[in-house]
Amino acid sequence: MNMLSMFGICLAIYILVLLAIGWYYSKKQKSVVDFWLAGRKIGYIPIGFSAAASWITGGGILAVTASYLLGGLGSIWTFAAPNVIALFVIGLLVSKIKSLPAITQPELLEQRYAGSIRLPVAIIVAIVMMLFAAADVSGLMLIFNVFFGLDPIYAAILIVVAVSAYVLLGGLSAVVWTDIIQYLLLATVVIVLTIAVLFTASDISALSIGDFVASSQSGTGWWNPFSIGIPLVLIFCIAIIPGWISEHDQWQKVWAAKDEKNARNGFFFGSFLIFLIFGVCCCLLGLGLRYLFPEISNMGEAEIALLSYSLNNFSGIVIVLISLGLTAAAMSCMDTFATSGGSTISRDIYQRYIKPDATMKELKVVNRIAVLIIIFGATGIAFTSINIIEYIHIATYIASAAYFFPLMVGLFWKRATKEGAIVSLVVGGVCQIGMVLIDMYMGTNAAGVYYLETFSPILTCHGVIVSMALSAAAIIVVSLMTKKSSVYNLAPFFEDEAKTLETDEVSRVDTLSNEYGGYKDVLQAEVNGEREHLQLDLKASVPLNWDRFIEELRAKNTAWFTSSGTNAVYRLTHADLLSCPMISRGNNEQEVWISAEPRVESTTTAQVEIYLAYKEIMETLQSMGILTDFIKPEEKTAI
Repeated sequence: MNMLSMFGICLAIYILVLLAIGWYYSKKQKSVVDFWLAGRKIGYIPIGFSAAASWITGGGILAVTASYLLGGLGSIWTFAAPNVIALFVIGLLVSKIKSLPAITQPELLEQRYAGSIRLPVAIIVAIVMMLFAAADVSGLMLIFNVFFGLDPIYAAILIVVAVSAYVLLGGLSAVVWTDIIQYLLLATVVIVLTIAVLFTASDISALSIGDFVASSQSGTGWWNPFSIGIPLVLIFCIAIIPGWISEHDQWQKVWAAKDEKNARNGFFFGSFLIFLIFGVCCCLLGLGLRYLFPEISNMGEAEIALLSYSLNNFSGIVIVLISLGLTAAAMSCMDTFATSGGSTISRDIYQRYIKPDATMKELKVVNRIAVLIIIFGATGIAFTSINIIEYIHIATYIASAAYFFPLMVGLFWKRATKEGAIVSLVVGGVCQIGMVLIDMYMGTNAAGVYYLETFSPILTCHGVIVSMALSAAAIIVVSLMTKKSSVYNLAPFFEDEAKTLETDEVSRVDTLSNEYGGYKDVLQAEVNGEREHLQLDLKASVPLNWDRFIEELRAKNTAWFTSSGTNAVYRLTHADLLSCPMISRGNNEQEVWISAEPRVESTTTAQVEIYLAYKEIMETLQSMGILTDFIKPEEKTAI
């Protein structure tokens, strides 16, 4: 049996395991939170593994190793260090991110600013996710071509089929839990390869591994982490870290964590896991391969050095296992990017602008199609002549320039306005995309330097520093020139604004009445860390005209509020928006779901508020000639 056949069998078994995980979680999705955010039940260990695995691609391992091989430890700032720092910073920002009521970043920006900002951000996020996923496809094409002589088109088909199969079933839950398996597999392969390369290099040099590592490349500047110069270190950090801090897929993992402590510790753990692979293993691999392949002088040759070493030193079955580990690395990234990008298409474009009254079952179908759009789009992009790291850098630069400032400034500066955010988004995004296109069209000079950089060092990284400066200036200047945002847009983000809307309604409800007792009997409650997920499901006697229902509800009750379309409507009565009752469409056109996620110590108050929300919904529907009834927990089916 040849290596390709053995690999095919191993990959099929591996995918069957992932499919089983995806199928299992598809049967457990019974709420909006289950569907989009894995039920907010994820602990710090799976969060850490998933956060790390999402950023460690098979092609990335080859490219980072190649960077060390060519540039020494100074190349750490071009990719590895920003990865580690960005995850750590997200961990520091968890308390702010976790308290926000959104499911996607475009939705979050619409809640903050209102207006039309959601659509362009959703499109940019989808494009960025495609570019990230393209790096995974490109890396696998290279791996399969070197190891098995497989044509790139077949490699692309293989990864598309493999990832689509299990992601389409289980959504974010499947992604998170399969990422654990994938990280452990890729880490095992990378650690074994690191040990093997160091053994080979030390054997040839007649030194112990410790002596080889200590003495190899000494006096050459290879070990100097600032060999590229402090200015370039700062440029790479400013260009890359903001884009990765604001990366959509990682924020969704913060929202999916069961509480702030698990989210924070998960991202700190993920930062360490990335450092282990990119900061330690890839560095030592680059050191060993530099000694074994001293003739290598360009990135194309350096990217396949590890593959060439493996072919020359291992048996067929070991090559198959190495291939499986690198494939797992690519799949762990691509599934995250496909799921994250797909959620923006289905929720932020389809549900928000095309069919606001879509049921959850309809959204699940649309989400599957959206995932395929991201995967197929990434596959098409992967056939362009851009190296693996460059795909990731271009995507990151666009994110940094386009929506980093509208997102982060909006979270911490209440004076930021809709007009400022939109101008910032357009100026930064258009400027950055334009400079990337110029560099791609004009190419590089004989020294491998892109066209714009030849004019000034400030235009390094496709001029992202300039784009970011323009974006930052735009949001500050335009915001100061325009009217302050509405209190309803500020309330979810700033507690002092939310307190102006607080009302005390709990005292007027008789919680000992038979009616309240009947309501409590069907209220679903599940504690997840510091919060409790409460949900009440209602069924109308006839299919609902959703837009008319929401319009009537808001007309009769001033507490009901929506800043991001009629698909998610909140009963805003206090500062913690996650604790406020939120209604959404259920599995079909007759179902209405009411949910809230109060802190455990506030559960009693939240239960009363859901009851009041139920009463207002029931009265509104009665005025429309529609009756309602409870859906008992045992009657509820999976989405």
